[in-house]
Amino acid sequence: MTTDTHTGGDVRLSGISKTYGSFTAVQPLDLTVPQGSFFALLGASGCGKTTTLRMIAGLEDPTTGTVHLGDRDVTDLPPHRRPVNTVFQSYALFPHLDIRENVAFGLRRRGIRSVKTQVDEMLELVQLGDKAKHKPHQLSGGQQQRVAVARALINHPQVLLLDEPLGALDLKLRRQMQLELKRIQTDVGITFVHVTHDQEEAMTMADTVAVMNGGRVEQLGAPADLYDNPRTTFVANFLGTSNLIEAEVVDAASDDLVVAAGGGKLRLPADRCSAPATGGGRILVGIRPEKIALSHADDADGIPAGRNKVTGRIADTSFIGVSTQYVIDGPAGSGLQVYEQNVERDSRLAPGAEVVLHWNPAHTFGLDAAQDASAGVETVEGAV
Repeated sequence: MTTDTHTGGDVRLSGISKTYGSFTAVQPLDLTVPQGSFFALLGASGCGKTTTLRMIAGLEDPTTGTVHLGDRDVTDLPPHRRPVNTVFQSYALFPHLDIRENVAFGLRRRGIRSVKTQVDEMLELVQLGDKAKHKPHQLSGGQQQRVAVARALINHPQVLLLDEPLGALDLKLRRQMQLELKRIQTDVGITFVHVTHDQEEAMTMADTVAVMNGGRVEQLGAPADLYDNPRTTFVANFLGTSNLIEAEVVDAASDDLVVAAGGGKLRLPADRCSAPATGGGRILVGIRPEKIALSHADDADGIPAGRNKVTGRIADTSFIGVSTQYVIDGPAGSGLQVYEQNVERDSRLAPGAEVVLHWNPAHTFGLDAAQDASAGVETVEGAV
């Protein structure tokens, strides 16, 4: 627990890196976390996100670079001297203490005797006022997690660090806690830095997401911008699912690029293409599965003019309640995915059916074809 508090200021990492012998966990990194924001470090196992968090906390010494909290250089300060608290996946509550005393622990350790008002306020913030006399084992996983957050926040840290805090919860409870954590952060206005491998978790809660891969930040931005405008194949595949179609640039002279793919022409906004686009050049055309509409080949004449179109044959379908997921093989590529909401299902859209995939060209993005088109597809849960 921290022994001194300081208010205000961004978290600034300048040229920070971490190596263990010949292994580089974090490449030299410059990163600013704005004061009062909910910031997520997102990535698969081994990407360096947890190591970065631990360097902010002081639990790891950086090999190079500095950590600033506001205008204060804390690089050489031990953890207990930094205005930072960390909530881990394990919660680490004291089993012999009731919830009130768990939350009060940091204050009592600092010699503060009159703690009732502060503890009551924190228990109300996390909506556990009626559980004050319970022991940790009498609470659900989500409630224990909220106690851990309250225990950290009662010290009024400048920054709260969250290391995979929802990883031990089941899916339904995890989704509830995503909303709960965001509410708490909004209420207290403290900077939250959250490490997770869960894309939905990061996009649900964070104002800004840094997608990490191989010790580097691949892309930084608001969740919607990262999802709609990925700049690399890793981000396109790691954040949800993307169809990436190999294409050749036919016309790069206007605001829309025209490319040839699968025996036809496709268009995309030039400002949504992160690859150098010149005539004859190769790019990967990207489109998210839920942006695509699916029509039976017999209905092709009814598709509005101006839409991007590719043909194919349904290879597989999966009904998942809210939507049906289709896998289509065709001239533009195999394994193309389409997600359609189950509003008015067309019974003809079954395996073996000839179909046309069509979508608004504005929803299309372009990536450098020199990248690995499968980067970010297969990930393993964990943390480094």
